[in-house]
Amino acid sequence: MRRNLLREKLTAGEASLGTHLLSVWPTLVELVGQSGQFDYVEFSCEYAPFTMHDLDNLGRALEVAGLSGMIKIEQTQWTHQAMRAIGSGIQNALFADIRSVADAEACVRAVRAETPRSRGLLGVGMRRDVGTIRDVGNADYVQALDAAVVAIMVEKRECVEDLDAILAVPGIDMVQFGPADYAMGIGRPGEWTHKEVAAAERRTIEAALARGIAPRVELADPADAARYLDMGVRHFCIGWDVSILHAWWREQGAAMRTLLDGVRPATAGRAGRRKRGNYT
Repeated sequence: MRRNLLREKLTAGEASLGTHLLSVWPTLVELVGQSGQFDYVEFSCEYAPFTMHDLDNLGRALEVAGLSGMIKIEQTQWTHQAMRAIGSGIQNALFADIRSVADAEACVRAVRAETPRSRGLLGVGMRRDVGTIRDVGNADYVQALDAAVVAIMVEKRECVEDLDAILAVPGIDMVQFGPADYAMGIGRPGEWTHKEVAAAERRTIEAALARGIAPRVELADPADAARYLDMGVRHFCIGWDVSILHAWWREQGAAMRTLLDGVRPATAGRAGRRKRGNYT
Protein backbone atom coordinates (compact mmCIF):
# COMPACT_ATOMS: atom_id res chain seq x y z
CA MET A 1 0.00 0.00 0.00
CA ARG A 2 1.21 3.53 -0.76
CA ARG A 3 2.37 5.99 1.87
CA ASN A 4 -0.18 8.66 2.72
CA LEU A 5 1.97 11.79 2.95
CA LEU A 6 -0.83 13.99 4.26
CA ARG A 7 -1.57 11.55 7.09
CA GLU A 8 2.14 11.45 7.92
CA LYS A 9 2.25 15.23 8.15
CA LEU A 10 -0.74 15.33 10.49
CA THR A 11 0.61 12.54 12.68
CA ALA A 12 3.98 14.27 12.98
CA GLY A 13 2.39 17.62 13.78
CA GLU A 14 3.96 19.17 10.69
CA ALA A 15 2.48 21.83 8.42
CA SER A 16 0.97 20.76 5.10
CA LEU A 17 0.40 22.47 1.77
CA GLY A 18 -1.94 21.50 -1.03
CA THR A 19 -3.35 23.02 -4.20
CA HIS A 20 -6.67 22.61 -6.03
CA LEU A 21 -7.38 21.20 -9.47
CA LEU A 22 -10.70 21.14 -11.28
CA SER A 23 -9.12 19.72 -14.41
CA VAL A 24 -8.81 15.94 -14.75
CA TRP A 25 -5.73 16.21 -17.00
CA PRO A 26 -3.18 14.01 -15.15
CA THR A 27 -0.23 16.01 -16.46
CA LEU A 28 -1.25 18.92 -14.22
CA VAL A 29 -0.81 16.65 -11.19
CA GLU A 30 2.65 15.74 -12.42
CA LEU A 31 3.53 19.42 -12.88
CA VAL A 32 2.45 20.14 -9.30
CA GLY A 33 4.72 17.35 -8.12
CA GLN A 34 7.62 18.58 -10.24
CA SER A 35 7.40 21.95 -8.49
CA GLY A 36 8.61 20.26 -5.32
CA GLN A 37 6.47 22.57 -3.15
CA PHE A 38 3.31 20.62 -2.35
CA ASP A 39 2.28 17.65 -0.22
CA TYR A 40 -0.99 16.86 -1.93
CA VAL A 41 -3.42 17.81 -4.67
CA GLU A 42 -7.11 18.32 -3.99
CA PHE A 43 -9.33 17.34 -6.90
CA SER A 44 -12.35 19.57 -6.31
CA CYS A 45 -14.81 17.27 -8.04
CA GLU A 46 -17.70 19.08 -6.37
CA TYR A 47 -17.32 21.64 -9.16
CA ALA A 48 -15.96 19.58 -12.06
CA PRO A 49 -17.10 16.93 -14.53
CA PHE A 50 -15.30 13.59 -14.30
CA THR A 51 -15.61 9.88 -14.92
CA MET A 52 -14.45 6.83 -12.97
CA HIS A 53 -11.61 6.48 -15.49
CA ASP A 54 -10.51 10.02 -14.61
CA LEU A 55 -10.21 9.07 -10.95
CA ASP A 56 -7.96 6.14 -11.82
CA ASN A 57 -5.79 8.34 -14.02
CA LEU A 58 -5.49 10.97 -11.30
CA GLY A 59 -4.51 8.23 -8.86
CA ARG A 60 -1.76 7.09 -11.23
CA ALA A 61 -0.52 10.64 -11.68
CA LEU A 62 -0.34 11.14 -7.91
CA GLU A 63 1.91 8.10 -7.64
CA VAL A 64 4.16 9.37 -10.44
CA ALA A 65 4.30 12.81 -8.84
CA GLY A 66 5.03 11.48 -5.34
CA LEU A 67 2.01 13.26 -3.85
CA SER A 68 -0.98 12.45 -1.71
CA GLY A 69 -4.42 13.20 -3.05
CA MET A 70 -7.67 14.54 -1.67
CA ILE A 71 -11.10 14.64 -3.25
CA LYS A 72 -13.76 17.20 -2.35
CA ILE A 73 -17.20 15.61 -2.36
CA GLU A 74 -20.61 17.27 -2.35
CA GLN A 75 -23.70 16.26 -0.43
CA THR A 76 -25.58 13.06 -1.39
CA GLN A 77 -22.41 11.69 -3.03
CA TRP A 78 -20.32 11.13 0.09
CA THR A 79 -20.31 7.33 0.24
CA HIS A 80 -19.99 6.41 -3.43
CA GLN A 81 -17.48 9.05 -4.47
CA ALA A 82 -15.31 8.54 -1.38
CA MET A 83 -15.20 4.80 -2.03
CA ARG A 84 -14.28 5.16 -5.69
CA ALA A 85 -11.74 7.94 -5.10
CA ILE A 86 -9.90 6.03 -2.38
CA GLY A 87 -10.09 2.92 -4.52
CA SER A 88 -8.39 4.90 -7.30
CA GLY A 89 -5.54 5.92 -5.01
CA ILE A 90 -6.63 9.44 -4.03
CA GLN A 91 -6.45 8.41 -0.33
CA ASN A 92 -8.11 11.35 1.50
CA ALA A 93 -11.51 13.06 1.39
CA LEU A 94 -12.96 16.51 2.08
CA PHE A 95 -16.70 16.36 2.63
CA ALA A 96 -18.84 19.40 1.85
CA ASP A 97 -22.29 20.39 3.09
CA ILE A 98 -22.09 19.00 6.65
CA ARG A 99 -25.13 20.07 8.69
CA SER A 100 -25.42 17.62 11.58
CA VAL A 101 -23.69 15.06 13.75
CA ALA A 102 -25.28 12.33 11.62
CA ASP A 103 -23.74 13.88 8.49
CA ALA A 104 -20.30 13.93 10.07
CA GLU A 105 -20.63 10.33 11.23
CA ALA A 106 -21.69 9.24 7.72
CA CYS A 107 -18.63 10.91 6.21
CA VAL A 108 -16.21 9.20 8.58
CA ARG A 109 -17.83 5.82 7.92
CA ALA A 110 -17.60 6.42 4.16
CA VAL A 111 -13.80 6.03 4.18
CA ARG A 112 -13.28 3.42 6.92
CA ALA A 113 -13.19 -0.37 6.64
CA GLU A 114 -16.19 -2.40 7.67
CA THR A 115 -14.57 -4.03 10.71
CA PRO A 116 -15.74 -4.20 14.35
CA ARG A 117 -13.11 -1.64 15.34
CA SER A 118 -13.27 0.78 12.37
CA ARG A 119 -17.08 0.52 11.99
CA GLY A 120 -16.93 1.85 8.44
CA LEU A 121 -18.81 1.05 5.27
CA LEU A 122 -15.99 -0.03 2.95
CA GLY A 123 -15.78 -3.70 2.20
CA VAL A 124 -13.31 -5.57 0.05
CA GLY A 125 -12.72 -4.12 -3.41
CA MET A 126 -10.57 -5.03 -6.40
CA ARG A 127 -9.38 -1.50 -7.18
CA ARG A 128 -6.15 0.41 -7.78
CA ASP A 129 -5.44 1.06 -4.12
CA VAL A 130 -4.93 -2.66 -3.52
CA GLY A 131 -3.15 -3.34 -6.81
CA THR A 132 -6.47 -4.73 -8.07
CA ILE A 133 -5.70 -8.25 -6.80
CA ARG A 134 -2.50 -8.05 -4.70
CA ASP A 135 -3.70 -6.64 -1.36
CA VAL A 136 -7.41 -7.36 -1.57
CA GLY A 137 -9.05 -7.22 1.85
CA ASN A 138 -5.93 -7.79 3.93
CA ALA A 139 -4.71 -6.06 7.10
CA ASP A 140 -2.71 -3.49 5.11
CA TYR A 141 -5.89 -2.49 3.30
CA VAL A 142 -7.72 -1.93 6.58
CA GLN A 143 -4.79 0.07 7.93
CA ALA A 144 -4.70 2.26 4.81
CA LEU A 145 -8.41 3.05 5.17
CA ASP A 146 -7.92 3.90 8.83
CA ALA A 147 -5.15 6.32 7.73
CA ALA A 148 -7.35 8.17 5.24
CA VAL A 149 -7.62 11.81 6.28
CA VAL A 150 -11.23 12.86 6.87
CA ALA A 151 -11.76 16.59 6.42
CA ILE A 152 -15.11 18.36 6.67
CA MET A 153 -16.35 21.73 5.51
CA VAL A 154 -17.85 23.94 8.19
CA GLU A 155 -19.94 26.09 5.89
CA LYS A 156 -23.59 25.65 6.78
CA ARG A 157 -25.41 27.65 9.45
CA GLU A 158 -26.58 24.45 11.14
CA CYS A 159 -23.03 23.12 11.30
CA VAL A 160 -21.73 26.26 13.01
CA GLU A 161 -24.63 26.25 15.45
CA ASP A 162 -23.91 22.62 16.45
CA LEU A 163 -20.14 22.84 15.94
CA ASP A 164 -18.99 21.42 19.28
CA ALA A 165 -21.08 18.28 18.90
CA ILE A 166 -20.02 17.77 15.29
CA LEU A 167 -16.32 18.16 16.07
CA ALA A 168 -16.74 15.57 18.84
CA VAL A 169 -17.44 12.88 16.22
CA PRO A 170 -14.49 10.44 16.34
CA GLY A 171 -12.42 10.26 13.17
CA ILE A 172 -12.53 13.87 11.99
CA ASP A 173 -8.96 14.93 11.24
CA MET A 174 -9.30 18.34 9.58
CA VAL A 175 -11.86 21.12 9.24
CA GLN A 176 -12.17 24.03 6.88
CA PHE A 177 -14.49 27.00 7.19
CA GLY A 178 -16.40 27.97 4.03
CA PRO A 179 -17.17 31.71 4.07
CA ALA A 180 -19.07 31.78 0.76
CA ASP A 181 -21.65 29.15 1.71
CA TYR A 182 -21.94 30.41 5.25
CA ALA A 183 -22.51 34.00 4.14
CA MET A 184 -25.21 32.90 1.73
CA GLY A 185 -26.80 30.67 4.38
CA ILE A 186 -27.22 33.54 6.84
CA GLY A 187 -28.71 35.80 4.20
CA ARG A 188 -25.56 37.73 3.26
CA PRO A 189 -24.58 36.34 -0.16
CA GLY A 190 -21.23 37.66 -1.35
CA GLU A 191 -20.38 39.28 2.02
CA TRP A 192 -17.54 36.88 2.79
CA THR A 193 -15.76 39.32 5.11
CA HIS A 194 -18.83 40.40 7.10
CA LYS A 195 -18.27 40.43 10.85
CA GLU A 196 -20.69 37.53 11.39
CA VAL A 197 -18.80 35.44 8.84
CA ALA A 198 -15.43 36.37 10.32
CA ALA A 199 -16.67 35.46 13.79
CA ALA A 200 -17.87 32.05 12.61
CA GLU A 201 -14.51 31.40 10.95
CA ARG A 202 -12.58 32.28 14.09
CA ARG A 203 -14.89 30.12 16.19
CA THR A 204 -14.32 27.19 13.81
CA ILE A 205 -10.54 27.50 13.96
CA GLU A 206 -10.44 27.90 17.73
CA ALA A 207 -12.85 25.01 18.35
CA ALA A 208 -10.84 22.72 16.07
CA LEU A 209 -7.54 23.58 17.73
CA ALA A 210 -9.06 23.02 21.16
CA ARG A 211 -10.01 19.47 20.15
CA GLY A 212 -6.70 18.68 18.48
CA ILE A 213 -8.27 18.79 15.01
CA ALA A 214 -6.27 20.49 12.27
CA PRO A 215 -7.91 23.60 10.79
CA ARG A 216 -7.16 24.13 7.10
CA VAL A 217 -7.50 27.40 5.21
CA GLU A 218 -7.86 27.99 1.47
CA LEU A 219 -5.93 30.94 0.09
CA ALA A 220 -5.53 32.56 -3.31
CA ASP A 221 -2.43 34.47 -2.21
CA PRO A 222 0.23 33.45 0.37
CA ALA A 223 0.34 37.10 1.46
CA ASP A 224 -2.98 36.46 3.24
CA ALA A 225 -1.60 33.64 5.41
CA ALA A 226 -0.08 35.70 8.24
CA ARG A 227 -3.23 36.23 10.31
CA TYR A 228 -4.07 32.53 10.11
CA LEU A 229 -0.56 31.54 11.12
CA ASP A 230 -0.95 33.82 14.13
CA MET A 231 -4.15 31.95 15.03
CA GLY A 232 -2.32 28.62 14.96
CA VAL A 233 -3.29 27.35 11.51
CA ARG A 234 -0.60 25.20 9.91
CA HIS A 235 -2.47 23.63 7.01
CA PHE A 236 -3.22 25.48 3.79
CA CYS A 237 -4.47 24.75 0.28
CA ILE A 238 -3.56 27.52 -2.16
CA GLY A 239 -4.64 28.32 -5.69
CA TRP A 240 -7.13 26.84 -8.17
CA ASP A 241 -6.09 25.90 -11.70
CA VAL A 242 -9.09 27.74 -13.16
CA SER A 243 -8.38 30.93 -11.20
CA ILE A 244 -4.69 30.86 -12.13
CA LEU A 245 -5.49 30.54 -15.82
CA HIS A 246 -8.23 33.15 -15.75
CA ALA A 247 -5.98 35.67 -14.00
CA TRP A 248 -3.20 35.12 -16.54
CA TRP A 249 -5.56 35.46 -19.50
CA ARG A 250 -7.13 38.59 -18.05
CA GLU A 251 -3.90 40.36 -17.07
CA GLN A 252 -1.62 39.33 -19.92
CA GLY A 253 -4.39 39.61 -22.47
CA ALA A 254 -5.10 43.17 -21.30
CA ALA A 255 -1.41 44.05 -21.53
CA MET A 256 -1.18 42.69 -25.05
CA ARG A 257 -4.45 44.36 -26.05
CA THR A 258 -3.03 47.72 -24.89
CA LEU A 259 -0.01 47.22 -27.13
CA LEU A 260 -2.18 46.29 -30.09
CA ASP A 261 -4.50 49.25 -29.56
CA GLY A 262 -1.50 51.55 -29.95
CA VAL A 263 -0.49 50.11 -33.34
CA ARG A 264 -1.66 52.00 -36.42
CA PRO A 265 -3.72 49.70 -38.64
CA ALA A 266 -2.48 49.05 -42.14
CA THR A 267 -4.68 50.86 -44.69
CA ALA A 268 -6.64 48.87 -47.21
CA GLY A 269 -5.01 50.85 -50.01
CA ARG A 270 -1.47 49.93 -49.01
CA ALA A 271 -2.40 46.30 -48.51
CA GLY A 272 -4.10 46.26 -51.90
CA ARG A 273 -1.09 47.84 -53.69
CA ARG A 274 1.26 45.29 -52.14
CA LYS A 275 -0.99 42.46 -53.21
CA ARG A 276 -1.28 43.72 -56.79
CA GLY A 277 2.43 44.28 -56.94
CA ASN A 278 3.10 40.65 -56.17
CA TYR A 279 1.33 39.61 -59.36
CA THR A 280 2.95 42.08 -61.83
